[in-house]
Amino acid sequence: MMYLITYIDRVNIATAASEIQRELSLTNTKLGFVLSAFAYPYLLFQIFGGWVGDRFGPRLTLFVCGVIWAVATILTGLAGTLLTLFLVRVLLGVGEGATFPVATRAMQSWTPTGRRGFAQGITHAFARFGNAVTPPIVAWLIALVTWRGSFVALGCVSLVWVAVWVLYFRDNPADHPGITREELERLPSRSAGTTLAASEVPWKALAIRMLPVTIVYFCYGWTLWLYLNWLPSFFLHEYKLEIARSALFASAVFFAGVGGDLLGGTLSDAVLKRTGNVRMARLSVVVIGFLCSFASLLPIFATRDLRAIVLCLAAAFFFAELVIGPMWAIPMDIAPKHSGTASGIMNTGSALAAILSPLAFGLVADVTGDWHLPFLGSLGLLLLGALLAFTMHPERQLQTPDITLQTAPARIVPGKAPASTERR
Repeated sequence: MMYLITYIDRVNIATAASEIQRELSLTNTKLGFVLSAFAYPYLLFQIFGGWVGDRFGPRLTLFVCGVIWAVATILTGLAGTLLTLFLVRVLLGVGEGATFPVATRAMQSWTPTGRRGFAQGITHAFARFGNAVTPPIVAWLIALVTWRGSFVALGCVSLVWVAVWVLYFRDNPADHPGITREELERLPSRSAGTTLAASEVPWKALAIRMLPVTIVYFCYGWTLWLYLNWLPSFFLHEYKLEIARSALFASAVFFAGVGGDLLGGTLSDAVLKRTGNVRMARLSVVVIGFLCSFASLLPIFATRDLRAIVLCLAAAFFFAELVIGPMWAIPMDIAPKHSGTASGIMNTGSALAAILSPLAFGLVADVTGDWHLPFLGSLGLLLLGALLAFTMHPERQLQTPDITLQTAPARIVPGKAPASTERR
């Protein structure tokens, strides 16, 4: 649910873009500048936010993040100038910057090793479901309460989720009143509550190991952010559709990503279970996803038929999303003790793409008037991502010395989960 809500709040502006442009008299280049505003703090808070999640725990960190992004969404509806709109989008990036790295840290304790691909796949599938339902929801809200009211309404829903999160979630599975002994036995041993292993982040070694992963994820992120920020406007301007129809076409494309996320994570775990080879399990799905996305995107330059364009874009997005499950499992494979920090390093690639991709699209569209040309950059980066995937080595786990803090043994009651004695 958190992944779904965060993506609704970050991509709602894409559907409202035409109304915002009209009211604030923005060119495509200026709109691209606004769309990229989210990504500047999003980039800066990836590594720092992941470290904070490792240090203070996901429950508290994501509570603070949720309050910030919910307030930023509400304030977007109150923005009256280009500058204020830019600033509230920056605030949104501050709130969401740490979210996915910290969520990965939460999954580290709650997910068995052989289910990491599925866990990342299903959560990101809900993110893509958020992409898919946002255009029609925002279009309906705009008709009902204007584009400003749509942001206020969505921000209030986010605040409700923040309350649910902090009341329900627990950093340590053993602390949750609903968990059983059998479920605890399937989870990583550090969650059982008998010991707490603490270690300093080996920044240099971790950065070197994650650099190839970060570059590959940048190649994916370029296409992702191009879709998220510009797809409704692409249908609106290139095919002269009204906002409701452009929203529906964009939604159809995004729904394809839901299936891609679910399938990619499931396939990766299936290969791991069958072969026991972590590298093969992650890289095989990533490379196939990149190459098939490239092939699916090629026909959009050879036809003007709207139905064919929608099918090609949907297929390209489906295959691009195959890479999500295995890619987000890789930081958990490489650095299980620092998975929040490691995934933050990886996601800086996507965050950088979130800055450059919308700016490049808006500039090319303004200069050439052709809304197809910006997709050429995606073709090149999809091929590059497939090639560079072979430089990643998830099978080589980063070894770090532990400082083990002893805690009192957990009291086990028959038929009930042990109470946690974890101390931070």
